Amino acid sequence: MNPGILQDFLAIVSELTLLFLGISFVIYLLEGYIPYEKMQSLLSKRHPLFGALIAVAFAFVTPFCSCSTIPVVVTLFNQRVRFGIVMIFLFASPVLDPTILTLMAALLGIKTAAVYAMITAFLSILTGFALEKLGFENQVKQVMVKGKADFGKKRKAKDALLETLRLMKTVFPYLLIGAGIGAIIRGAVPTEWISTHMGGDKWWLVPLAAIIGIPLYIRLSAMIPISQILIAKGMALGPVMALLISSAGASLPEIALLHGIFRKKLVLAFVASVITMAALSGFLFYII
Repeated sequence: MNPGILQDFLAIVSELTLLFLGISFVIYLLEGYIPYEKMQSLLSKRHPLFGALIAVAFAFVTPFCSCSTIPVVVTLFNQRVRFGIVMIFLFASPVLDPTILTLMAALLGIKTAAVYAMITAFLSILTGFALEKLGFENQVKQVMVKGKADFGKKRKAKDALLETLRLMKTVFPYLLIGAGIGAIIRGAVPTEWISTHMGGDKWWLVPLAAIIGIPLYIRLSAMIPISQILIAKGMALGPVMALLISSAGASLPEIALLHGIFRKKLVLAFVASVITMAALSGFLFYII
């Protein structure tokens, strides 16, 4: 193996591991002070726009991947929360993760992370209300969950550390994969090839990246180091962001789970919405 690739791999893994552990630990401590029951009440009873903003905030403080968002979505439906508001949470939760935004700011820059957060929040709200306006509410199956979500339970530092390590155990393989791919791209793929074939203003790269991201099922923790290397090699930011959002916003396992609570028409609309959100985000990054 090229010594440079191994060195890059170890450097990326070390940096991401320290960032991920530190931020996740803080988030788990803070989660115990978040009034989830009050948030659910606000989601149900206030003006739709206010509820949308609360849904985005709720998504931000619940760092779930696309699959683990599903039980919360079912709980919100059972609480009779408005359809559009629940869909906003479903779209926003996997892509608005404080840990991931911190990693993005560290590796891609604060401006990129801020623009990413604003674009994904806006498009999540727009898409959620659009699906409601188009009448997709009747495509939700009647599903009940047993038990009660364990939200708002205060954690001691020891408990937060255990939760952080448990999460890290789940995420670490993806982090290694992302770091490995990033190191290989940095050391083995010629800069000229990436800048020639994947750089510039080739508009078709954005929707292509958005479609490719769905079956990849690569967590954002793995995609961010890959994105950093691709951008450094000359790939345009638009398709990189489209790939990030589509791979985080939907996945084949999540789509399978959604079949349990959504009818086929809404599942297809969800996938199409994620691809559209990813593509629009990519084009907006071109403009910005």
